Amino acid sequence: MTTTTSPTTTHRPAPTGALNLARTTATAARVLRQLRHDPRTIALMILIPCVMLFLLRYVFDGSPRTFDNIGASLLGIFPLITMFLVTSIATLRERTSGTLERLLAMPLGKGDLIAGYALAFGTLAIIQSALATGLALWFLGLDVTGSPWLLLLVALLDALLGTALGLFVSAFAASEFQAVQFMPAVIFPQLLLCGLFTPRDNMHPALEAISNVLPMSYAVDGMNQVLKHTDMTANFVRDALIVAGCALLVLGLGAATLRRRTP
Repeated sequence: MTTTTSPTTTHRPAPTGALNLARTTATAARVLRQLRHDPRTIALMILIPCVMLFLLRYVFDGSPRTFDNIGASLLGIFPLITMFLVTSIATLRERTSGTLERLLAMPLGKGDLIAGYALAFGTLAIIQSALATGLALWFLGLDVTGSPWLLLLVALLDALLGTALGLFVSAFAASEFQAVQFMPAVIFPQLLLCGLFTPRDNMHPALEAISNVLPMSYAVDGMNQVLKHTDMTANFVRDALIVAGCALLVLGLGAATLRRRTP
């Protein structure tokens, strides 16, 4: 008599190629539900850039032209920094708590997962950028030559870049303290070399060459284009595309770092 054994069926996670809209939006909805129960995090993301701009305006109360010169640049830098900090810590909590481990064991693609996180934090980035831009233009008197919508576009792209960077670096931190330690390594060099404190072409040639490959440099350049020109310029389009491209590239790298700790 011969016995037959039925083949063992193994359940594998879904392939990570094409994005599944339903899974992506479900992931985003779950993250937003969690954030809804954490008002301190929401306040940090949405209100801190506004508070910093408000303080900056009255620090330069005696010389409003100084605020006009640097306020537009900081309108992009503040959202980038806050979204980087909050996203890296929030994603690290998901990793250390085992949530990402359980999600990766489900038929959920890495692309769906990272896109869901980006969509959730990107939604908050839109609110954050809109509030900060509105405050700077209509309440703090920031004087810009170009369209406020272009200013908002760059602020939003900067916030999305901060979100992407936060998702990426969370893979290399073992604790929330380590996630915060990445800020000096990832953000501060860009802050010093982006052209906020001095024009980039006045820097040492080696530093200028480094600044030319840092995305924050193009964020500041894009803000300055809106500050000085009435119409959308070719340089503005270039700067916006570079910032958006860097955000997409870093999101792709973030998806590549998603690994299960157990087989």
